[in-house]
Amino acid sequence: MPGPPGLTEALGRNIEAVSRRRAEDDAKASGGVRVSTRVGRVIGRMWFVYVHLVVVAAWLIVNTGLVTDIAPFDPRFDWLGSAASIEAIFLSLFILITQNHEAAANDRRDDLNLQVSLLAEHELSQLIKLNMAMAAKLGVEREVDAIADLQHDVHPDDVLDTIERAEDARKE
Repeated sequence: MPGPPGLTEALGRNIEAVSRRRAEDDAKASGGVRVSTRVGRVIGRMWFVYVHLVVVAAWLIVNTGLVTDIAPFDPRFDWLGSAASIEAIFLSLFILITQNHEAAANDRRDDLNLQVSLLAEHELSQLIKLNMAMAAKLGVEREVDAIADLQHDVHPDDVLDTIERAEDARKE
């Protein structure tokens, strides 16, 4: 699949694969998650805020008696407070559901990123070993100490343990 100018074919394939995977993940989402996502898209726009400002302003104007043609129906604003509270509860739940779904997708992407990084690190370690062997065979002098550590694979558990110890020490 030829991509836009400046993009390699491999990059174009990768972009297509990521896009396709996101579409598949969206299609697999439960009905509740899809509804929550749609609600989140609606409430996350400025026009939603503007509509609320207009509705609340109209409610206040009518119920403070500024409009004489309409009798106040909520003079103590009990209904307004209740409606706002119920709306806040449901909107918060929709947002939390959407955030949980997004967090799970982010975790999957982070895991993929980690796996790709570990694979790239392993491949680079193998290339360094190969280059070192070729240099030795050809009699090319090399500075072994500078790249000796790079020949070894990184073990994720060791890195995570070291990070945790550093964070624990920082907290103390």
